[in-house]
Amino acid sequence: MTKTKSAAALPLNAILDGDCIKVMNSLPEASVDLIFADPPYNLQLKGELHRPDNSRVDAVDDAWDQFSSFAAYDKFTRDWLAAAQRLLKPNGAIWVIGSYHNIFRVGAALQDAGFWILNDVVWRKSNPMPNFRGKRFTNAHETMIWAGKSEDSKYTFNYEALKALNEGIQMRSDWVLPICNGHERLKDDKGDKAHPTQKPEGLLHRVLVGSSNPGDVVLDPFFGTGTTGAVAKMLGREFIGIEREAAYRKVAEKRISKVRKFDREALQVSTSKRAEPRVPFGQLVERGMLRPGEELYSPRGQIAKVRADGTLIGTDVKGSIHQVGAHLEGAPSCNGWTYWTFKQDGKKVPIDVLRQQIRSEMAS
Repeated sequence: MTKTKSAAALPLNAILDGDCIKVMNSLPEASVDLIFADPPYNLQLKGELHRPDNSRVDAVDDAWDQFSSFAAYDKFTRDWLAAAQRLLKPNGAIWVIGSYHNIFRVGAALQDAGFWILNDVVWRKSNPMPNFRGKRFTNAHETMIWAGKSEDSKYTFNYEALKALNEGIQMRSDWVLPICNGHERLKDDKGDKAHPTQKPEGLLHRVLVGSSNPGDVVLDPFFGTGTTGAVAKMLGREFIGIEREAAYRKVAEKRISKVRKFDREALQVSTSKRAEPRVPFGQLVERGMLRPGEELYSPRGQIAKVRADGTLIGTDVKGSIHQVGAHLEGAPSCNGWTYWTFKQDGKKVPIDVLRQQIRSEMAS
C-alpha cells in the first residue's frame, strides 16, 4: 500500500504484518485520532455446528479466536488496550465491537485502563443467522463500545451528520444494518468466505462519519480483510491496518487498491452550528459590512443602531445584539444573529448572512 507524507514516521495507508500489540507499541505515541477494533470474540465453540439439513455451518473456529482460558483472554485484552491508549491522541476515541462472549470482559478492561465510555451501540442485524438447534434465542445483534481516551477527551461527534444520515431524526444507539453478504462478501481463491467475521461497510461508514473527520488517522489493529481501510479511503481518512494473517492481508490489499476516494465536496458532512467558527458581531463593524449608526430591525419593526464597538443602542437599552433582542422581547435570552435584519437594496436581510459570508471565507 502507498504511504502519504502528511505525518512523519507513521506508515499511513499501509497494512502492517505482525502481532498487533508489538506493532502498536512500535508506532509513535499519541499519533492516532480513532481506533476501530474488532478483536477475537473467544467464541469457545465446542464441536461442529450443523443446519437442520445436516450441512455444516462455516463457523469461527480459526486459531486466532482460541484462548486457553478467560484469564488468557483478559491478559490479551488488557495488553492490546494499553497499546491502543498509548497510541491515541489526547482527544482520540476508540470503538470496540464484540458479542456476548467477550464484550462484557472488554468493557471492564476499557474502564480499568482509563478509557471513558461514551455509548454502547447495538448493531441489530436485519438478516441474522438462525439458531439451528433451537435451544437459545437467535443471536441477532452485536455490541459496540465507543469510548474516549479519557474523561477529559474532547472527542469528535458529528451529530448533525448522523442526524442527516437518519433522515433528519436524531441517531439512536440501536443500528439496524444487514450482515455482510452478497456481492460485498469477499471470497478467497477457492470461492469460500475470505474471512468468517467480515463486517459490512455500512457499519464502518456510520462509525467513521460520526466520530472522525477527513484527514484523521484511523487505526484498525485487527484489520482482517480491510473493511475499515476501504471505508476510510473512500471517506478521505488515513488508515493504518495491522494483520498477522498473510491470506487476509492479500485480500485486503487487493480490495483497497480498487477503492476510489470521494471528491472533496462529497467528503463534507453536515456540522453542528456550535462547531462552526465563532464570529463576533463587532467583526462585521470592523470590516465595514455594517457601519456605525446603521439601523437594525427586529421582527416587530423596532429599531436599534449599530455602535462602533459592536454593541447596539435602542430607545431605552444598549448592549450586545443578543442582550438588546432579549430586552425587546422580554425574554431571558435571544439569538441576535437570527433576530436582527438590516436593509440591503431596499430589502431586509438577516445579519446572519454576513456572518456566514465570513465563515465561508475562513473555510476557503
